[in-house]
Amino acid sequence: MSGGVDSSVAAYLMKEKGYECLGVNMRLYRDAESYCNNKSCCSVRDADDAGRVALSLGIPFEIKDYRESFSEKVIDPFVQTYREGGTPNPCIDCNRFLKFERLYEYALSRECDTIVTGHYARVVKEDGRTFLKKAVDPNKDQSYVLFRLGGERLERCFFPLGELTKGEVRAIAAEQGFVNAEKSESQDICFVPDGDYAAFIESYCGMHFPEGDFVDTEGKVLGKHRGIIHYTIGQRKGLNLPAELPWYVCGIDVENNRVVLTHGEGLFSHALVAHDINLCTLPRIEGEMRIKAKIRYRQTEQPAVVTQPDADTLRVVFDEAQRAVTKGQAVVLYDGDTVVGGGTIAAVGEA
Repeated sequence: MSGGVDSSVAAYLMKEKGYECLGVNMRLYRDAESYCNNKSCCSVRDADDAGRVALSLGIPFEIKDYRESFSEKVIDPFVQTYREGGTPNPCIDCNRFLKFERLYEYALSRECDTIVTGHYARVVKEDGRTFLKKAVDPNKDQSYVLFRLGGERLERCFFPLGELTKGEVRAIAAEQGFVNAEKSESQDICFVPDGDYAAFIESYCGMHFPEGDFVDTEGKVLGKHRGIIHYTIGQRKGLNLPAELPWYVCGIDVENNRVVLTHGEGLFSHALVAHDINLCTLPRIEGEMRIKAKIRYRQTEQPAVVTQPDADTLRVVFDEAQRAVTKGQAVVLYDGDTVVGGGTIAAVGEA
């Protein structure tokens, strides 16, 4: 129970189903109190809201301190990915290592049968198998950030909001008089709620990332950048380079401390390679498989063909070139509304 309206309503719905429930709030970030605002989560105020909802539901409530694991499994990889010229997705790592590893293990130690969160997704059992599927509400579907769930963990999970819209969830919270019924949603990364990733990384690392050259795709120097951690693929704002046509970031050359720019034509790629993969519905992809894939959370999935050259590699070739395919992000594969699996994008433009 994060303190938000979604996990609160999820707890209520499980209680209504007759489950004996235990509410757990995860303390994740060391300085959460200093970063509390109306866009962040994991703060002391959020824990207090979760506790008040649990009290109103008559269920026990605990706070688990996972700050060390969060730093190791989420923040450290986040910082390292930026240093390597990629763009990470820490929410996927948090789900993978905290919610569905540390919290899952704790639930087993308490002899809990089911792990419940406020995610908008569905767990469906068909013909003796368990599938992760998209939420009914396409505007809230969060299956993308849950693609690493599988096996016994998925079988023990339940997402009661998967059949509801956000409006319906808020209506339930208001009917129950929850203190967070109208609470705004967390929109930023919890440990960087002001959105200044570069400042956070420099503070966390205790180092400054030096200026370097902006170059075009031919290597021509265009100006100076502020340090590679300030940029990500597809970025247009903050370049401060006068030109008749807008510049976009299409590459980050870490070795030479250069940021590569294009007027747009260099942003599109037909193919990608992903590693650190997880397959949800089958042990291995044999031959070519027609699927739909998405390369970022808010993207509509796109037609593609996927192959699996080895145990930890996926190659995805899209029917149409995709804009700003970015190393460090996840590619997630779908068969209809079922999540097939996915992985972390490691290379772009390789068929």
